[in-house]
Amino acid sequence: MLRVRCKDCGVEITSSNKVQVCGCPNKMEVFEDKVTASDLSRVIMLNNDIRKEKDGFTEQDLQWQEQRRKRKVKRMDFEVR
Repeated sequence: MLRVRCKDCGVEITSSNKVQVCGCPNKMEVFEDKVTASDLSRVIMLNNDIRKEKDGFTEQDLQWQEQRRKRKVKRMDFEVR
């Protein structure tokens, strides 16, 4: 969960799956893990508990992709008549 405070009005908002707005002229909005405002310098992040998921690529997948990236492009010559 994400907790954010607006410096202008002092409202603290905890993120959820609904859009929440502080209501002052800064128009701070919090939706899940996104924060928007007219002036982000007037916003304080109190708690940032966002966990990023692991890429999901195994070592074998990364090696295969590296080999694929290094392969040559096969060019075909056509006879022009």
